[in-house]
Amino acid sequence: MKRVYLLLIALCVSVASYCDESQDEARRILEKSYELVYGPQGCTFHYDVNLIGVYKTAGTNWFKGKKSKFVDDRADSWSDGVTMYTVYRKKKVIEINDAQSDKRDKYSSKFKFTLDDFDYSMERTNGGIMISLKQRRGARGTVKQAKVLVNAQTYAPILIKVKVALFWANIKISNFKSGGISDDIFVFPRANYGSDYTYDDRR
Repeated sequence: MKRVYLLLIALCVSVASYCDESQDEARRILEKSYELVYGPQGCTFHYDVNLIGVYKTAGTNWFKGKKSKFVDDRADSWSDGVTMYTVYRKKKVIEINDAQSDKRDKYSSKFKFTLDDFDYSMERTNGGIMISLKQRRGARGTVKQAKVLVNAQTYAPILIKVKVALFWANIKISNFKSGGISDDIFVFPRANYGSDYTYDDRR
């Protein structure tokens, strides 16, 4: 009986150790993917967003550290990490916001998190490596669950699923390129917008 008890203890320790290693590997892979997107080398990609069929949009993003740019079907936006300019083409309005403010767009406050907010697990599939994130108790971020599919060789992101409240947002990523992104991309081209545009400074 004692031997069986000791064997069970050894098995439990072994399983716990495996889970820790698996979680560590999942976190390590996600950090590498995160670095491809937000690292100092910069990146660009096309995205398609589908929020449970209610809201859909598509566009192109550029990131480099805290700098960003996006172009979608209704707006163009530039952020140098300090100031964010968003041009609404149809309304001919240019909004100016603090680049770090939650008020810069209506979705930014809904997707707040840090990588320490989650427990991690992973599964290798034919499509790549699926990393699952589940919010830890006491975490303050708004993202409760997420799934990130990355390329098994490069760790480039392919699909991101984020659960906020009761809803899942699916973000498909294509044409991903990391590196070779010039800082000039993030400078607002003020000269391109004449007197027919109105400025709305919200800082």
